[in-house]
Amino acid sequence: MIVLGLTGSIGMGKSNAASALRRLGVPVFDADAAVHQLLGGGGGAVAAVASAFPMAANDGAIDRRKLGREVFGRPAELRRLEQILHPMVRRAERRFVAAAQARREPVVVLDIPLLFETGGDHRCDRVLVVSAPAWLQRQRVARRPGMTDSRFRAILAAQTPDREKRRRADFIVLTGLSRAQTLRRLKRVLDTLRQGQEDAPPPRRRGLRRRR
Repeated sequence: MIVLGLTGSIGMGKSNAASALRRLGVPVFDADAAVHQLLGGGGGAVAAVASAFPMAANDGAIDRRKLGREVFGRPAELRRLEQILHPMVRRAERRFVAAAQARREPVVVLDIPLLFETGGDHRCDRVLVVSAPAWLQRQRVARRPGMTDSRFRAILAAQTPDREKRRRADFIVLTGLSRAQTLRRLKRVLDTLRQGQEDAPPPRRRGLRRRR
């Protein structure tokens, strides 16, 4: 089974790519969704996060907006939160991969926004990066509720630059043309992986060197 990491900077179209991969029949682990579940009512991280950030606690769940205000722009507090959440998300990811292996899935996707930043690429056989022109990225992000230029710049500063992501990727899918074009390119990536073509990059998880 091939584990394909999916990532991309904010506004690059990663969520749409993940949805398209699901429609193509590929199981996708959504790290953000796992965090939502952990912080929701009865979630496994609620008690620990509420203890560390009591202002974010809200009737047996965690208010993500309040939590965001507690950690945004505060690296020490963000690391504190990550130390709670990351091991829990990793356990959920391992369960997902094990279940997919048991079903003999040929390809699974790990949809992780900060894949390179957290070293998650080392848990993948291949990495697919979605990218788009900077003007389109800014246009997309500007439509998000509550987004400001300063917040956008702060988010970008915390992420590996798009050019570096593309340099480290095994596959790059551009999302700036049309959804149909993006879907065709995703299909080609899956065909390459499923067919085991000789020109596919070697696995990362097995400690082999990647081709540039």
